[in-house]
Amino acid sequence: MILAVGLGGAWLIAWLWARALVRGLVFRREMRYGWAQVGDRLEERFTLRNNSLAPALWVEVVDHTAMPDYQTGRVTGVDSRSQTQWRTQSVCTRRGVFTLGPTTLRTGDVFGIYSVTVEAPSATTLMVLPPVIPLPRIEVAPGGRSGEARPRANAPEQTVSASTVREYYPGDSLHRIHWLTTARRGSLFVRLFDNTPVSHWWIMLDMDRGAHIGQGQDSTEEHAITLAASLADAGLRAGQSVGLTAFGDDLVWLPPQNGDLQRWRLLRALALLRPGSVSLGELLERARPTLSQFSSVIVITPAVAFADAARAPAWFDRLLMMQRRGVVPTVLLLDAGAYGDDAQPPTGGFEADAVGRLAQRDQAARASQLLAGLGVASQVIGRNVFDRPESKPGREGEWEWHILPTGMVAPVRQPRNVDWRTVP
Repeated sequence: MILAVGLGGAWLIAWLWARALVRGLVFRREMRYGWAQVGDRLEERFTLRNNSLAPALWVEVVDHTAMPDYQTGRVTGVDSRSQTQWRTQSVCTRRGVFTLGPTTLRTGDVFGIYSVTVEAPSATTLMVLPPVIPLPRIEVAPGGRSGEARPRANAPEQTVSASTVREYYPGDSLHRIHWLTTARRGSLFVRLFDNTPVSHWWIMLDMDRGAHIGQGQDSTEEHAITLAASLADAGLRAGQSVGLTAFGDDLVWLPPQNGDLQRWRLLRALALLRPGSVSLGELLERARPTLSQFSSVIVITPAVAFADAARAPAWFDRLLMMQRRGVVPTVLLLDAGAYGDDAQPPTGGFEADAVGRLAQRDQAARASQLLAGLGVASQVIGRNVFDRPESKPGREGEWEWHILPTGMVAPVRQPRNVDWRTVP
């Protein structure tokens, strides 16, 4: 009888304990920043409150967030009529759209008879955009011909008279600096001129998975997208109308426009872009009838392999056909040979791989020389462009420090004090 009463009492206490935890546990998650770029630091704040009289001796927090390299789960406890709070920080390592949440709470009574599962369905989406980095000087062949386009007041090309000014952007000619405005406003401003031909930029991105090599962020695919995002940002800041076309797992076709809204459209499209099976030659063929005459087309590709000693890459012919229609191309060639050092496993031994990488680098230089001979502006973009310290992405949520001549360290920039917002 004593044993039965004891077991029955323990069972009743455990049942009441578990029932109290089911009704009393409340979970809330908050985050800063509605979107981020690759390299930015994401910060979340979690609050677990127990409104019941029964303490939760242990609570396992299971987060179902789909973001790579992002772990927020933990095991904690919370007393009765109290709460516990903690924060997590993680670096966004991959572009795309991810879901933060939902969350599952697992706990139990003091005797371990009942297990309690509480679902916290609150979740939100987070857009991680590709990084925008400072680029070396890239000469983009201007489209249009003098006298064949209507005047445009904000075209940054020198003609007879200046109409207005804009902020200086790296790469602008120093002789265009308007020193009176610079002295008055305390920062560099350059002149904008009238009566220049209207032209716009079409960024054409090669997303053929067979042309890209490397893995993760250290791959030609991610570097090509970073280059496209940075170039689009530079063009928009310079007053250009910028468009984008690419054919990965789906067709991306954004006609040239300017303004902050277009910047958001371009970065969002690049964040969602995934490689496909459409070659660059096929993309050029499909785009050729839709491009207007004298458009400035910027082709970004790592496809520099020659079929043999006499045959250029297959997309050269399509590019020349486009050039004959009056389109002005600029080709940015990613040096695919620079990604063979540690991006791919060795296949034929050290010497064979070294020879293969040198051959790929020779092909990039050879393709650039051939394009120059055909009257097409081109530039080889090395891997070192993306490895420079100033090209490392990620500013949101980060501190920046400066070492003074005395040896002391002073903060240059601190994370913005952005308000927390509850995940719905």
